[in-house]
Amino acid sequence: MRRTRPEAPVSYPPDPNNPYGQPQQTPYGVPPQQNPYGQPAQPGYGYPQQQPAGYGVPPQAPYGGYTPVAPPVLASWGARVGGSIIDSLVIFIPLTIAYAIGFSMLFSAVKNCPVDPDTGVAVCTSGSSSSAGAGVAIIGIGALLSLILGLWQLIREGKTGQTIGKKAVGIRLVREIDGQPLGFGMTFVRRLAHVVDSALCGIGYLWPLWDDKGQTLADKIVSSLVIRA
Repeated sequence: MRRTRPEAPVSYPPDPNNPYGQPQQTPYGVPPQQNPYGQPAQPGYGYPQQQPAGYGVPPQAPYGGYTPVAPPVLASWGARVGGSIIDSLVIFIPLTIAYAIGFSMLFSAVKNCPVDPDTGVAVCTSGSSSSAGAGVAIIGIGALLSLILGLWQLIREGKTGQTIGKKAVGIRLVREIDGQPLGFGMTFVRRLAHVVDSALCGIGYLWPLWDDKGQTLADKIVSSLVIRA
């Protein structure tokens, strides 16, 4: 049998991209693989492999992407009482001062009015009438100021969960479902629901002492919690 000699490798011009400066050789007459049209080389031998999907991405937090947080700490009954007392003082101190001044002026004006001996009717002078009118005006201003302060406290509590009293003692009113403030509407409903707390000698206000969620009856009606801020 006659032996055939293998064909000599085909030589090509030096490749400028070949770092070793040697001409590329392909055995048995097979032309070298070229990268047409400037396409990037496919991953394989000598090329970086593609990373699998998700590689290098930090793991997702458990529970659907939400990081679990510690449950809120319920406010103590004493802190709630302290906050309510401070809120009452904020509203009633201006009203009390205005009432004290206004009624003093009113009574003083009526007292200084001379009484007609024939008719028995007090006849007030212009000065006494002016003093009485000023006293009535001060009483009205005090009542209006208290109303404005009460409304402002309600708006503040619905928006931030805190009144002046609640902020002073470090507690907050929130929704039970998501821990967000109630909003003005539900905060107003909760204030109205305190009528239920006042029934039966105020038993609803004492309910947080033995309730697992520290809720009054009004809190249960609107699904609210009072927590530590």
